[in-house]
Amino acid sequence: MFTSNFDIELAEERIERERQAAIARAGAALEIKGFACCCRCGGEIDPRRRAALPSARTCIVCAGGRKS
Repeated sequence: MFTSNFDIELAEERIERERQAAIARAGAALEIKGFACCCRCGGEIDPRRRAALPSARTCIVCAGGRKS
């Protein structure tokens, strides 16, 4: 079976559109979640920690501290 350059270009364009859509969905999910979940254990990041350190991506336990 012969595949033309045109067919290959169409497939590559489709793959790129799907990749961009997946990136957009992931970005939207992060905005909705707002790093409310620890990126290591998946547990909730205490709202007090998020207020003190908005960029925190881990819970206090995974960050190496103790839970109070």
